[in-house]
Amino acid sequence: MYPLSPEDREIQQRIRRFVDEELIPHERYAEEHGGELPEGTRDRHKQMLRELGFGAINMPKELGGDGLTTFQQVLVSEQIGRVTNGLGWVLHTGPGWAIGVLTEDQVERYLKPIVRGEKTECYAITEAGAGSDVDAIEATARREGDEYVLNGLKWHVTSFNKAQLVFFQGRLTEGPHAGEHALFIVDVPSPGVRIVRTPAYSHTYAHHHAIVEFKDVRVPAANLVGEEGGGMAFTYAWFRYERLMIAARCCGAAERLIEEASAFAKERVQFGRPIAEYQAIQHMLADSLTELWAARLMTYRLAQEIDAGEDVKVQHAHCSMAKLYASEMANRVADRAVQIFGGRGYMRENVAERFYRELRVDRIWEGTSEIQRNIIFDQLAKRGVRTLAG
Repeated sequence: MYPLSPEDREIQQRIRRFVDEELIPHERYAEEHGGELPEGTRDRHKQMLRELGFGAINMPKELGGDGLTTFQQVLVSEQIGRVTNGLGWVLHTGPGWAIGVLTEDQVERYLKPIVRGEKTECYAITEAGAGSDVDAIEATARREGDEYVLNGLKWHVTSFNKAQLVFFQGRLTEGPHAGEHALFIVDVPSPGVRIVRTPAYSHTYAHHHAIVEFKDVRVPAANLVGEEGGGMAFTYAWFRYERLMIAARCCGAAERLIEEASAFAKERVQFGRPIAEYQAIQHMLADSLTELWAARLMTYRLAQEIDAGEDVKVQHAHCSMAKLYASEMANRVADRAVQIFGGRGYMRENVAERFYRELRVDRIWEGTSEIQRNIIFDQLAKRGVRTLAG
């Protein structure tokens, strides 16, 4: 077992009980109802999380957050990863990157309400021609007096249907920073902001990924995040955090799959014997467990290095390494679990089938596996093996 302090262990057990008792029992209902839960259930879950000390895990106590360390946040996110259908998204992690970046006014109007659970944010960054290559965005921002005028068509705006504010990234059209990126806060609803369409995705989540048009949207200059030209730095900080949390959730998903597949293999009898007695099944489970342990060690160590203040460039590489390995590991585990369950593994009521669909996107969003490899090699070329794996 990985060495955890008594406090860390208690946090892990507290969130695990919540997942087991409050979220997992609702998975099949959510699958059958477009990711939604019975009326009032999600609000009850949110309130329970706040009472358990998980209302704003990545926010400091001085802002009303829970003040958990990065390592403790990983422990929480890992357990959240054990549940399907996006039900774990009831645990909201706000824009931790914004601490020390937003103005006092922005903190009062936006960040504190997010911490209190009164507002939810989303990100409008990706475009039809700009996915992994964020610098290719064509959305624009033009200064007009005390306002900026925003234009652009954004894809995969995750959770737009749940959000009260959007972080919009656009390219400045004029001024000393013309051509550079800037980030803005846009209230939802706002004139000029409209959903073009809401595509259907492989997973069954209540959080949609809309295509959203921003047409001559006017926001006050006070809604500029940081300085003109600083948009990419904030995006990279957000990516680092999300990549770490994806790795954590993938570890949780793999653990759940191994548990479920192992239990089934002990009970499923074919040719007069439980299939757990067949070497082919044993090897699939053994490989899955080995890969989970490796991914968990990598993810835990990365979280502790962030808490220790490791150089941000090293963090950047290690976040890519953890996200790459853990997401691909979890996909392999899900594939094996479907195979072990056989025909049952292809039924939507089965946890393996749902994870098989849901985990696939973890190799795509917040930077594809191929982009992670590019980042890792770039840092290897600059810093060497011992810096990154010494």
